[in-house]
Amino acid sequence: MDDNAFFLDESTARAIVEGRHGDPFAVLGPHKWGKMHVVTVFAPGAESVSVIAGRSEIAARPYPGCEGLFEAVMPKKSSYRLKAKGHGAEWVWEDAFRFGPVMGELDEYLLGEGTHQRIWQVLGAHVLTHEGMEGTHFAVWAPNASRVSVVGDFNIWDGRRHPMRRRGATGVWETFIPAVGEGLAYKYEIRAADGTVLPLKADPVGFGSEHAPANASVVRDIRGARWHDSEWMATRGSVQNVDAPMSIYEVHLGSWAREEGNRMLSYSELADRLVSYVADMGFTHIEMMPISEFPFDGSWGYQPVGLFAPTIRHGRPEEFRALVDAAHAAGLGVILDWVPGHFPTDAHGLGRFDGTPLYEHADPKEGFHQDWNTLIYNYGRVEVSNYLTSNALYWLEEYHLDGLRVDAVASMLYRDYSRAAGQWVPNKDGGRENYEAIALLKRVNVAAYGACPGIITAAEESTAFPGVSRPVDVGGLGFGFKWNMGWMNDTLSYMQKDPIYRKHHHHQMTFALHYAWSENYILPLSHDEVVHGKGSMIEKMPGTWPEKFANLRAYYAFMWAHPGKKLLFMGLEFGQATEWNHAKSLDWHLLDQPLHRGVKVLVRDLNRLYRSTPALYLHDSRPEGFEWLDSNDADASVYSWIRRGGPHDPMVVVAVNMTPVERRYRIGLPGAGQWDEVLNSDAESYGGGNRGNMGGAVAEAVPHQGQAFSAMITLPPLAAVWFRQGK
Repeated sequence: MDDNAFFLDESTARAIVEGRHGDPFAVLGPHKWGKMHVVTVFAPGAESVSVIAGRSEIAARPYPGCEGLFEAVMPKKSSYRLKAKGHGAEWVWEDAFRFGPVMGELDEYLLGEGTHQRIWQVLGAHVLTHEGMEGTHFAVWAPNASRVSVVGDFNIWDGRRHPMRRRGATGVWETFIPAVGEGLAYKYEIRAADGTVLPLKADPVGFGSEHAPANASVVRDIRGARWHDSEWMATRGSVQNVDAPMSIYEVHLGSWAREEGNRMLSYSELADRLVSYVADMGFTHIEMMPISEFPFDGSWGYQPVGLFAPTIRHGRPEEFRALVDAAHAAGLGVILDWVPGHFPTDAHGLGRFDGTPLYEHADPKEGFHQDWNTLIYNYGRVEVSNYLTSNALYWLEEYHLDGLRVDAVASMLYRDYSRAAGQWVPNKDGGRENYEAIALLKRVNVAAYGACPGIITAAEESTAFPGVSRPVDVGGLGFGFKWNMGWMNDTLSYMQKDPIYRKHHHHQMTFALHYAWSENYILPLSHDEVVHGKGSMIEKMPGTWPEKFANLRAYYAFMWAHPGKKLLFMGLEFGQATEWNHAKSLDWHLLDQPLHRGVKVLVRDLNRLYRSTPALYLHDSRPEGFEWLDSNDADASVYSWIRRGGPHDPMVVVAVNMTPVERRYRIGLPGAGQWDEVLNSDAESYGGGNRGNMGGAVAEAVPHQGQAFSAMITLPPLAAVWFRQGK
């Protein structure tokens, strides 16, 4: 063998130097060549390179015509470090190419099969010890790439320096880079099959990100979580189910409150201030609008790029965990708004990730969302289905979240969603249902409920698609709950009308009871109702300024007494005067005004009564808990009904007057004796006129409204009263 020969042939050498080689681990690092051990090094900018093995330092020879490429012949196979000199500098480093693979064969098999439900344990960036060395393992799925590299400040963002190893037919590329770890900003440089170098990509399974507008992924060590919520985790199933009281406070973390200079609060600050506020208000849950990393503040998180990264806007992953832990310590569940329906077209995101439509459909009639200018996942691709299923489990397992609210489910269920004729692709049977998305939603729900006892899932689904909150094994989608968008649209439409016209629209307030038991419903007054020019909730109400508040108080009392779990967006609990603005704090100063403060006190009392009165929640999803007394008194715009709990629970009778006229009104009662007026939305403490029933009413043996007893009561104008059966 010629002593002057090089291990590499010229074409291979040039492919390495030019960043074109598809299998760099077959070339770089230590290799046996005949009887010799050769270390091949590519160190751009180096004028000389030596290999340090123990006490020996072996000079490497430069490859002619290939700047930065060196070979060193070793006397034997051994561990080593590298040293280079160039342009007046000297540096020493560990050679990433001397380390073997990290991924195991089982992981490789499950990833290839699309059944690895915890891909975050394999893909992404993991700080670990490998072959005795601390560093970070990187792994990414890019099956159609010809070369993938990790780039960052540590290698001058040069994709030739740390190309990755392809793992067989899985399409996964991996590498272990020694001596880099927590806090490292990185991206993937991907060379497409045709040789095109794509825009740098963030890690689809990255655990952290830079602050916007920068958008590199950041290595975050998510090992070693310290939780103090074992009791909550063991018992949460009993406090978040169809038989339990659930009152959810929806919050946008970036604008709930801000500090001087319009600074967003940190997770740590929110763990103190937000948690204590929500607990004091009597809510049972915090529902966070999406916190998966997103590039544009104006998307409110609904166009995520870092699906596995809690947004850095409020802090690091461990600080987000501490926020969840604090909520659990206060007896609050935490629900995350989850967005599997679409993703943005930002160059650093998932779109054409490896030069092909990998996560999305190739055909824009399937893969492009016209309303939001976003891309739609290819749910029929097993790796994509696995990616989303894993992401759901990731939030539930790694961050102890208690539930997922799934955004825009209707847009997933139908192939023709918001599309004109000819602009969508039918399913295999010629229909509009998206079979692949339906299968994904079922898979996510089965996986989540199976792996994480006590959690819940809720669908924002605006159509009459059957069985959304029914188990998969009986043909349902498997969600625990469904948002009742019909109830919200009908009742808000009614409430915005001048009371003089309400009698003509009376059954907008009753229609939801025709289908109330078809799903496990949540009644939502969410952020979507107070944005995009819709005005604030208080602005929607008709009448003078005091009448607007009276309408709002009556509406909330109607809602809390209506079957279904409750959800209220932040600011609605005190009558925020202007529509929500994501770029600034809520107007907390309004609480200095009695009418705003009164609404807040009312909501707190509604939550307290709701949670302490089984008749108001036990049968939220079953007809035996509800009976109309009168649903047809349109001329008076009065509604009255009974709520029942268990056989020994006190019943509740509700009456609501939606006109600005005080009424003496006979109401049927399902039992004799004293009925305590436990809530009156016209109470002075709420900002009302303090008109009511002196604390209650006594049932008379006068049959009325189908009941054996009744009482004459005062119905204040634009108000609701609740009577609970006395002991």
